[in-house]
Amino acid sequence: MSTATVTAAALTLPAVAAPLPGGLGPCLGSGCPATGYPAVNNGPIAGRDNNINIFVGGDFRVRGAAAEAEGRVVTLGSFDMNKSSGGGLYNLGVAGVGSRVPPAVGTDWLTTGGNVTIAPGQRLDADGGVVRHAGTATGTIIRRSVADPAAARPFEPLRAELSAASRCYAHGTDGRGRPATGTAVNNGSETVFTGDGTSKLQVFNVDFDLVGRNGGQEGVRFTGIPADATILVNLTGGARVINTYSGGITDDDPLNRLRQRLLWNIPDAKSVEFKGTGQFQGSILVGDQGSESTVTLPGINGRFFTTGSLTHTSAATGGGGQEFHAYPFDGDLPDCGSTPPEGDVSVVKKDAETGKALPGARFQLWKETNDTPGLQTTGTGPDTKSGGICTTGPGGACRTTVEPGTYYWQETQPPAGYPVPARTVFGPLTLTPANAARGVQVTATNTRPKEPHGTIHLVKHDAKTGRPLQGAVFELWRETNGRAGLQTTGRDADRRADSGCATNRRGRCDFPDQPLGSYYLRETAVPEGYRLPGNPVSGPYRLTAANAAAGVTVTAKNTPGEPGKDKK
Repeated sequence: MSTATVTAAALTLPAVAAPLPGGLGPCLGSGCPATGYPAVNNGPIAGRDNNINIFVGGDFRVRGAAAEAEGRVVTLGSFDMNKSSGGGLYNLGVAGVGSRVPPAVGTDWLTTGGNVTIAPGQRLDADGGVVRHAGTATGTIIRRSVADPAAARPFEPLRAELSAASRCYAHGTDGRGRPATGTAVNNGSETVFTGDGTSKLQVFNVDFDLVGRNGGQEGVRFTGIPADATILVNLTGGARVINTYSGGITDDDPLNRLRQRLLWNIPDAKSVEFKGTGQFQGSILVGDQGSESTVTLPGINGRFFTTGSLTHTSAATGGGGQEFHAYPFDGDLPDCGSTPPEGDVSVVKKDAETGKALPGARFQLWKETNDTPGLQTTGTGPDTKSGGICTTGPGGACRTTVEPGTYYWQETQPPAGYPVPARTVFGPLTLTPANAARGVQVTATNTRPKEPHGTIHLVKHDAKTGRPLQGAVFELWRETNGRAGLQTTGRDADRRADSGCATNRRGRCDFPDQPLGSYYLRETAVPEGYRLPGNPVSGPYRLTAANAAAGVTVTAKNTPGEPGKDKK
């Protein structure tokens, strides 16, 4: 087999300070191991890590005798498990043997943008976490699954961001290639990576497979790497194979000690294979969104990020127990000069009672810049205005496209007909690279002041004695047609305002909670022994803002006598 060599280029490197996109890589959360990650073991839980350990832009398939995927898993496509051997169980989140740093209990351990399909007779064990799926879920899932159509939406931008980062790490911002700091030589039995001994970022550009003679296994070895340096290995080309026995369970293997600052970047390959008998060390980034990655190595010890699809399986020749082990990537990568994706920060103004969108409200957007909780608009160190005043349109929305950060909406003027609300500041709204595509939104409500209402008080007396009369029945009508007098029939009739009221022993009858306006009373029945008036309609009585609190009192009288007869 011929020897393949890549030599270093004597060019100036760009700044080294950038992490992976979207906050990927480091351990996330308050439960991260305080004294570092242990070697692969089966001991007690050593900590909790809520960052993504495996990201798949396409579909995640479990086949053969693959056994476990430790850590948090996100796939924008489907998760499909159909093993052919090795038992019907696949552990996810917690591995029996691994770093023993799973995600926190009760958090999402698997998130999918598609279906979760577990073959009959097989089990996906995420006991302790949540399987959150945008599509359907079929088969046995241990323990909790949650249907959520938007499950993967916050992670969708990561696919494009990782693809762009992968290309930049390998090819530079201008596409001419990332300058190398060291050489990589495949001598047929191992590939030796020789660093320059000084650079904080050790870059190796490799255009060949990491395989031994006749495609067999080979070793992987690094020399000339300064302590705490980041190692970036760019494996370029349309297809790549890594077939190795290197890497061990115990961390006395020199390769293991590089694990958390070693990134294998594969930007161009449509087909990627990881096979052999080793415990592969370091994190992996596969940048082509149409790629297919196949993992049959017994162990992958580091993050695994692919923008394409992933099949976790076992070799056709036999063997099983293939596992992903959760280890962080803490390296500093090339700064590609990319700006964080912008997104929309919006507020929607609605009526508090009806939910109707309200146009005409005015808002000012502020960005949190003084590191003091809440919005400060005055004083020596206020937060910063973002753009000018926005007036809500017919849909009740104000929307501004901004860079990631924390924001507040301040209502500076309510819609017409509404008073200034008690609450005028809405937020904080935190826009991140992960949610920028979807944006962040808050709903603000206003309550319209209620128009004063009042009561029509009716008092019924005997016309001669003045004593109160019980049992007189009245209807209340509201003037609504603009014509003088009461019209109770026809297409243009006034509006009945009450179902009717009979006077009590005190001769009283009240029509409460009536809106302002003009009203008529119509008497429809009289007490026994009294005559109905010749004109049973009285009014109009005007209920106004000035008299609404006290109401309007109407006194009505009845004359004794039998209906239809004169009484002497």
